[in-house]
Amino acid sequence: MNRFVTPLKSSMQEKYKGLLSIIILSYYSGDRISKAYYRLKELFSKEGIPFELIIVDDGSTDGTFEKNNALAEREENILSRQLSRNYTSHYSAFAGLSIANGDCCTMISDDEQEPYELLVQMYHLWQKGHKVIIPYRDSRSDPFVSKTFAGTFYRLFNFISEVKYPYGGADTWFIDRELVDIINDKIRPKQTTTITEILRLGFSPVYIPYKRQKSNNKKSRWTMKKKIKLAKDLIFSSSSWPIHTITNIGLTLSLLSFLMVLFFVYIRFFGNDKFWHVKSFPGWTSTMVIISFFSGLILLSLGVIAEYIWRIFEEVKDRPGYIIRKAINNKHPESTQIKSIENSDKE
Repeated sequence: MNRFVTPLKSSMQEKYKGLLSIIILSYYSGDRISKAYYRLKELFSKEGIPFELIIVDDGSTDGTFEKNNALAEREENILSRQLSRNYTSHYSAFAGLSIANGDCCTMISDDEQEPYELLVQMYHLWQKGHKVIIPYRDSRSDPFVSKTFAGTFYRLFNFISEVKYPYGGADTWFIDRELVDIINDKIRPKQTTTITEILRLGFSPVYIPYKRQKSNNKKSRWTMKKKIKLAKDLIFSSSSWPIHTITNIGLTLSLLSFLMVLFFVYIRFFGNDKFWHVKSFPGWTSTMVIISFFSGLILLSLGVIAEYIWRIFEEVKDRPGYIIRKAINNKHPESTQIKSIENSDKE
């Protein structure tokens, strides 16, 4: 059972302080990365939380990468990388996970839509033993069209997929090192997103509501074309519902076709010829029988083929059939309490 958790106050800190890797997605960022870093540095210095900033530039061509490199040369806890071209932010997140060194990891965008204080709250939850923390948007200041599109997509996706997004959707996450290693070793970063794969893995995620801030970008680069492509990728990579639908339609229509064959044979030999006009159209019965029979056979065959395609579809994703969680360690003093909570949820 997923648990919605009220954000904890920053005063509730634990003794163990692991390194936090913060992946920040950069694309035509200008000076926003520098401003974000010094805000994070001030915040985490007050909290006494060690962190590293991993800047992943998604193929900017306006000098952003050079500015990020200059910042990384001045600060020891910054790693700056650039993708070979613009792959979109979701692939940048996977790239950031592949070089993260922290005991825990999170992701933020360069436009400060997620309040940075939220990172501190999630870090304290991680200290208490939670391995997956998902901040979800309980409100958003997006245009009406964007909000309508997002709401419709998440409802449809939750209906047809095994992955369930929280109400309002979620873009970012906070995960333990164990999940970072699983994603790097087991998950193929193709036609999917980090948040989708994290929710698929389970690990009893907890959810924190927050209000999404208005983007600092003058013009959003997350175009409708990119949104539609992402929606298609997520639906077809996370759901077998379309294939099962084709199979069920094929089986239903093939059954109806075979029943029609029996019906046409019956009216040919036992029906009223004047009512059905059978004798007015020579060959009518044989034609309808042949069409119905082969239509049903084709639809049934497509349904069977779809079942095999679905199984191939599941296999080529190369996802693990199961994951065994690591043993509780002494880094999290309250981990036994968390374990008891999970057991009570199952009951």
